Amino acid sequence: MLAAVKRSIAGTWLTFVLGIVVGLSLGMGAVVWAGKTHVETPGAGLPWADARLLAEVLERVKHDYVDPVNDHQLLTAAVHGMVSSLDPHSEFLEGEDYEDLKITSSGEYSGVGIEISLQDGAVVVITPIDGGAAAAAGVRAGDLIISIDGVPVDTTSLDAVIRRMRGPEGSEVRVGIERDNVAEPMEFKLKRARVELRSVSSRMAEAGVGYLRIAQFSDATGDDVAKDLATLRQRNGGKPLKGLILDLRNNPGGVLESAVAVADEFLDAGVIVTAKGRTEESRFEMDATPGDELQAAPIVVLVNAGSASAAEIVAGALKDLHRATLMGRRTFGKGSVQTVIPLTDDRAIKLTTSRYFTPSGASINHKGIDPDIVLERDPNAAVETGRADDATPAKDAEIRRALQELHRLIAARATVAALAPR
Repeated sequence: MLAAVKRSIAGTWLTFVLGIVVGLSLGMGAVVWAGKTHVETPGAGLPWADARLLAEVLERVKHDYVDPVNDHQLLTAAVHGMVSSLDPHSEFLEGEDYEDLKITSSGEYSGVGIEISLQDGAVVVITPIDGGAAAAAGVRAGDLIISIDGVPVDTTSLDAVIRRMRGPEGSEVRVGIERDNVAEPMEFKLKRARVELRSVSSRMAEAGVGYLRIAQFSDATGDDVAKDLATLRQRNGGKPLKGLILDLRNNPGGVLESAVAVADEFLDAGVIVTAKGRTEESRFEMDATPGDELQAAPIVVLVNAGSASAAEIVAGALKDLHRATLMGRRTFGKGSVQTVIPLTDDRAIKLTTSRYFTPSGASINHKGIDPDIVLERDPNAAVETGRADDATPAKDAEIRRALQELHRLIAARATVAALAPR
């Protein structure tokens, strides 16, 4: 869910990205926390005809509805409907909804470890999180959640679905799933647990070739990637790596700055990401700085339908700037920014304010990024089955295919170097 979050703390803006993860809601849509409690209403007042219609409906509902309702209930419902009708990611927040978003930003609660989204009237699994109960049980990206504890999900409120998935650590929840090419609905019994995301892991895939997996983008991911690249070089006898596999499969996104920092590790120059909106704050550009940590060694980036938001920022930048070869399947396609604007009485609105674009100017939102080399999905791949720790060439066909492509690229680079004038 890429989420650019801005908090005003002692006059300093801290920007990071979030998404909505069940058990660990982690960034799949850009969210900006604005440090203001009200805004001046621009332009002319409310059109009289529309105000009259609202008042007329309000009175008819109060008078004729089967159960008694008051003005506060109805006007609050009207505000909810007004904002949520804009798109699936905008909403009016109060009470539990607002508290849920605050909890989401901290990621400090128990759950089943999946990221979900509302798409075309259905609750869709974006990705199961590495190490979570859902991944271990076999829940997959693209699955549709149809019920929780035997009760159909509310497909009009993502937050309501998230709350039903949460619960005390150690408690169980039954999740009903519909899956493509599976005739009957499936049910998974999941035990809620504290979800601890391991952001970065690395190992040597073979002599001279590193493997780096990013499960999600947290505040520390940029620094962790830099440390792991240094460790890989040490494991390579202190010599520069000949190539790298960067695994972003089932990465739901996270902190924007961390995504930019990761892309910058492999780039010398160029635009990494831009965002466009109607206001000045919603328009920005982030650029690479000099210094390629791999010294132009070939990179293959593994992606799939669970690669979203901040992961797409990295993949899109490395592809568009011709720094890496993308391999796998089309990414999720989440590139919008939501701004959380605090209101009075501990309420807020979360409003879509801008969209992200890759360096080529391509929109990520609802489109995703097509890989350079398309691979058929391997349901037995370690990442697909929630066993990311087993993502090795011996156990993951997609990593083996990435190694084959790296061998070709490394050989081609060596040929060019041999033919270069000395």
